[in-house]
Amino acid sequence: MNELIYYDLKQISGLSGSLSTQVSKELGRRIVAGIYTENDLIEDENTLSNRYQVSRSVVRDAVKILVGKGMLEVRRGIGTRVKPRIEWVLLDDDVLAWHQSAPFRIDFFNKLMEIRLIIEPNAARWACERGSNEKIRKIVLAQKKMEDEKGSIEDFVVADAQFHQSIIRAADNEILESMEGVIISALLNSIRITNKDPRENTDSIPFHSEVTDAIVKRDPDLAELSMKKLLGDAEKRFKKESTIFKLN
Repeated sequence: MNELIYYDLKQISGLSGSLSTQVSKELGRRIVAGIYTENDLIEDENTLSNRYQVSRSVVRDAVKILVGKGMLEVRRGIGTRVKPRIEWVLLDDDVLAWHQSAPFRIDFFNKLMEIRLIIEPNAARWACERGSNEKIRKIVLAQKKMEDEKGSIEDFVVADAQFHQSIIRAADNEILESMEGVIISALLNSIRITNKDPRENTDSIPFHSEVTDAIVKRDPDLAELSMKKLLGDAEKRFKKESTIFKLN
C-alpha cells in the first residue's frame, strides 16, 4: 500500500503504463527486494516473455528501462546482470517507491534519515524566509489535517507526508523540491515501524505544531530548531521500535 501512497503523493501513476513499463516494475521490485541480488543474471528473454505473457520486444524494452535506472547491465553473450546498489539511480521515483514494497532495510532507512536531517531544518528556515502566504497556508492545512485525523493510519500518513512536502515546496528551491521523494520515502519507511497503531498518531503532533507556528510567525531560527526536534523525536521513536523488533 505504501508504494501506491508514494506515487499518489508525487502525483505520478504507479499503475498505468505500457506493457514494458509494467514488466520493468515487476522486475524492479524483485531487484529491490533482493530476490535478484548483486551480480545475479536474471532470466533470459524467452523465460520472462512466457512468465509475463508478453512479447520478447516488451521484455527487451522493460530491461532498457531498468538499465536507465542503473539497476541492470546487458552483456552480449553473457546475459543481463543486476548491478551493485551503489550504481542504482536511488533518487529515481520508481526505485524509491519499490522500497516501500520490499523488506525493510534499516541501513537504507538510516541513510534516508541522514539526508532528512540535512535538508528539512534548512527547508523550514527557507520556508519562513521565502515561502509565499499561499504555500504557508498549505503547511497549516496539512498540519490541521493531521490533528483532525482520528482513525485511519493511511490518511494520517498522507497528511504527515503532505506536511513535510509542503515545507519543501515553500522553501522555493527547485533543486530541493526535486529531492522531496527522499523525504516521502523515509517517512513512509518509518511509519512501517513507528506508527502502526493509529492511537499513537497524536504523539508527534505537538512537534509538527511547533514547526507550523514558527513558520507562520516567520521565525527562521525557531523553525529550524523545531524541525530538528521533530526529526529527533522521530529518530528516537524509530530506535525504540527497531530495538523491540530487533531490526538490523
